[in-house]
Amino acid sequence: MNHIFDWFFSQYQGTPTHLVVLELIGVFFGFLSVWYSKQENILVYPTGIISTAIFVYILYVYGLLGDMFINAYYFTMSIYGWYYWTRKDQNDNEVPVTKTTKKEHLWSVVIFLLTMVFVIFIYLYNDKFNSWTAYIDTLTTAIFFVGMWLMAKKKLENWVYWIIGDIISVPLYYYKGLMFTSFQYLIFTIIAIYGYKAWKKSLNNSPQML
Repeated sequence: MNHIFDWFFSQYQGTPTHLVVLELIGVFFGFLSVWYSKQENILVYPTGIISTAIFVYILYVYGLLGDMFINAYYFTMSIYGWYYWTRKDQNDNEVPVTKTTKKEHLWSVVIFLLTMVFVIFIYLYNDKFNSWTAYIDTLTTAIFFVGMWLMAKKKLENWVYWIIGDIISVPLYYYKGLMFTSFQYLIFTIIAIYGYKAWKKSLNNSPQML
């Protein structure tokens, strides 16, 4: 067991202590946010805001510009989602889980493509296309942008985007040396699968509001 811990923490040799501490705090609140999302709990947003604010700084330091903008976008969408989830209908019921409409699928494609173009521009402007991780980071950024937008609107399909993006992110962060974050995305993948099942059950128990 000690060998595992030694290997795990050896990845952080030369890393400033404050960055390791911040990463741990960000991961902790990230776990809470995803767990609350699975439960359809409004606390998904305040915990998510704390985590994303921390990771904006960490990712800036590590030069992962795409993911940095993901977290800045998460921060903004968390505020919108917080408002949207607290809305009530005429019968004082909370906004239910619904399926993505054809129009929303179209918007998802638009958001995906615009995000790709935006992140590519940012990487080119900062001359950061010097590693394969930059190309993967561009892809995951677009995937997560769509996932966050759909989650804020309480759409079932948001979990599909999270699952795909999380799976890709595990080896990406492992390669970058962010071991805690890589492990976080591994757990996120598992939670996202259960989240999809939980939201689908909720969908089946509530009427569609298109």
